[in-house]
Amino acid sequence: MNQARYDELKKAEKGAIISIVAYIIVSAAKLLIGRFGNSEALWADGLNNATDIIASIAVLIGLRVAQKPADKEHKYGHWKAENVASLVTSLIMLAVGLQVLISSIQTIIAGETTSPDMIAAIVGVVSAVLMYGVYFYNKQLAAAVKSSALLAAAKDNRSDAWTSIGTAIAIFAASFGLGWLDSLTAIVVAVLILKTAIDIFRESAFSLSDGFDDELVIQYEQAIATLPEVLAVKAIRGRMYGANVFVDVVIAMEKTLTVEESHQVADEIEVMLAERFQVFDTDVHIEPA
Repeated sequence: MNQARYDELKKAEKGAIISIVAYIIVSAAKLLIGRFGNSEALWADGLNNATDIIASIAVLIGLRVAQKPADKEHKYGHWKAENVASLVTSLIMLAVGLQVLISSIQTIIAGETTSPDMIAAIVGVVSAVLMYGVYFYNKQLAAAVKSSALLAAAKDNRSDAWTSIGTAIAIFAASFGLGWLDSLTAIVVAVLILKTAIDIFRESAFSLSDGFDDELVIQYEQAIATLPEVLAVKAIRGRMYGANVFVDVVIAMEKTLTVEESHQVADEIEVMLAERFQVFDTDVHIEPA
């Protein structure tokens, strides 16, 4: 099972690399046209995409570290490197979002708004189409390989596509003399960056602190309780290592069962949770009723 998971993470690297290349292209175009086309919104969006390059590199590193096998200091493997990569991504986005927000507000207060060049709107539309294509690819790949880090990157791709569309619309409107609308859109872009950063941070921190979905625990418990040999599920808990689910369960069974019979039931529980709920590893402790 470990090798199969390593192979899936290897495939996920392709999505991270595609994101890096796409972000290099769109950020360079937006920063260049945004500066010379007098578009504060496109410039802010370009800064957002520039940070996404770093974020995608962090995801790529996380995916590669997660493939390292267990060692003396990491008994459960390096799976949580995915979550660490997502956390780093959120912090980078948070810093840039704040910088863009403060800069845009200062521009509006100072009254330094200008009417951007129409080419800035075209760049926004082309970038949106490109990033939505990257989002669709990464979303499909993340679902296939069950990578939480790549899925987070895909969500970022989608928000960037939407942001680019909004930026293009604002630039078009600003070209008719509504220069303040361009700077106002930059503020909206900053808020979207901050929201995405906070969402990713919360998900990563939840997983790294061993938080787990109670609904899933209930489903696991109900499934185990259906086995006739299981008289009671005395305790059950789950935790995430990257996208991998680890479950510890304590069950009560008749004390007259042999060790071999008890072992067969434990194996049955492990197989059932793996097949029905894609649980990566299950540790079963048996106690006499």
